[in-house]
Amino acid sequence: MKILARDIPPRSAWALEQAGVHPLLARLYAARGVLSKDELDDGLARLLPPTTLRGAREAAVLLADAIRDQRRLCIVADYDCDGATACAVAVRGLRLLGARHVGYLVPDRVVDGYGLTAPIAERVADSGANLLITVDNGIASVDGVAAAKARGLAVLVTDHHLPGPVLPAADVLVNPNQPGCEFDSKSIAGVGVMFYVLLALRTELRTRGVFDLANQPKLDALLPLVALGTVADVVRLDANNRRLVAQGLRRIRAGAMPVGIAALFKAAGRQAAAATTFDFGFALGPRINAAGRLADMTLGIECLLTDDSSRADELARLLDGINRERRDIEGGMRDKALLLAETLFDDSLAPPAAISVFGADFHEGVVGIVASRIKDRFHRPTFVFAASAADGKAHELKGSGRSIPGFHLRDALDLVAKRHPGVLLRFGGHAMAAGCTVAREQFPVFEQALAQVAQEWLDAATLTRRLDTDGPLAPEYLRVDMVDTLHREVWGQGFAPPTFSEEVEVVSQRLVGEKHLALKLRHRGKPVDGIWFGHTEPLPPKVVLAWRLDADEWQGVRRVRFLVEGAEI
Repeated sequence: MKILARDIPPRSAWALEQAGVHPLLARLYAARGVLSKDELDDGLARLLPPTTLRGAREAAVLLADAIRDQRRLCIVADYDCDGATACAVAVRGLRLLGARHVGYLVPDRVVDGYGLTAPIAERVADSGANLLITVDNGIASVDGVAAAKARGLAVLVTDHHLPGPVLPAADVLVNPNQPGCEFDSKSIAGVGVMFYVLLALRTELRTRGVFDLANQPKLDALLPLVALGTVADVVRLDANNRRLVAQGLRRIRAGAMPVGIAALFKAAGRQAAAATTFDFGFALGPRINAAGRLADMTLGIECLLTDDSSRADELARLLDGINRERRDIEGGMRDKALLLAETLFDDSLAPPAAISVFGADFHEGVVGIVASRIKDRFHRPTFVFAASAADGKAHELKGSGRSIPGFHLRDALDLVAKRHPGVLLRFGGHAMAAGCTVAREQFPVFEQALAQVAQEWLDAATLTRRLDTDGPLAPEYLRVDMVDTLHREVWGQGFAPPTFSEEVEVVSQRLVGEKHLALKLRHRGKPVDGIWFGHTEPLPPKVVLAWRLDADEWQGVRRVRFLVEGAEI
């Protein structure tokens, strides 16, 4: 591993500090491309306007007409946290804005597969709905939209995934990544797209005289859901996404959130009053995602929709139990998948540029998480496959992939599909995460084809694991209040949490829980504790470490500690 310090433009850091930004934060922001304090303004007025989101106004007209005519609306969601929060935002927001008949349907990962399929469109039509609205899916659902239209349904697609060569013939498409859309935040999550549609709808209803500025519904109550879905979907936190997340966190810390989010904090043992983006990504998000992976995402959506505290607590506890089961399944799968991957790195062979593994007993709901673990271990684009558990589909393998910087996973799948027609039955996704389905007998072809694309696209530098850090940390910042200051900020994908690096002395080290390394360190002559989760190899007496600043509590006293991320040995 190479540990590298980010470039910190001195003029930007100086300008931020002169504008009143804390000196350490000024340095961190400058290293992430922030040029002025204005960019740090997270006020609602600084959000991008809905008028630049193609299709938002047309969607507003469609929805306003449906509300006026008291039509039945059905949301077709996705089975991950972004899809669940987008569904909750859609249902809550449409009801706030006057819709009387709003239901939802979420596909089953095993039975239905991903997105709006023709059978799901039939189920929506049979439910008596007049308008079908997709959230976090639909841009690739050409057949599903056609089936819905054939049954007389109006269709509104809201999505953020990259479109394919053919767009679905929906009444309205809202997707910042569709051709011709000028919306600057191309990385907005599915829940954010739906929130913007609601903003446009409120404006349309105001134009029609349904309400005025003084008495219009306050959609900011939905921002905690928007923030959770945005972080959990690991989209790039550009300036607009950071504002959405900051606004949601502010409300959660003040206690203004759906009771389901409060219950999830409680079930995860986290404090909502001190909520951080880490809570979204590593505590709440996984518990909601677990429902879609192992059970029914309806559980997650109902937790986010209910206004009954007792019901929310019950559902949050249920989701917590499902998540524990997910961790158990993941642990066994991860160990087996790692063994399979390690055979590809035999000393006598050139290591592959991409990894694909399949296990006959793997669970398709957990393949994405395991792919992420293998990607982290070997620093290679990775796909993990499991046999489909759907009736009559055992001959198909469902795969989920995770990538490394510099390798666009969906584009790679597209090239595999062009070079080997028929190998990929279905595929889609983003640069860093994607999914696909292949026939079992075609797995070797896929494995070789993906590795070939990776070999062509990736060079030795890209295949070398690197950890970008913010360089040395002055001793005066080793304070608990500084830890809290850093944690309050919005960090995530594309706006990395602060990670520092420099040489330290290792005074002592021991294993805890058989798989974590507890450390006593000396940083610039001062003692500090450290912990390296998931690492068991001993460190030399002096070593360059990369770490995040954290605090632990012992007997009521909080102390600074280093969360080690890597070592240059």
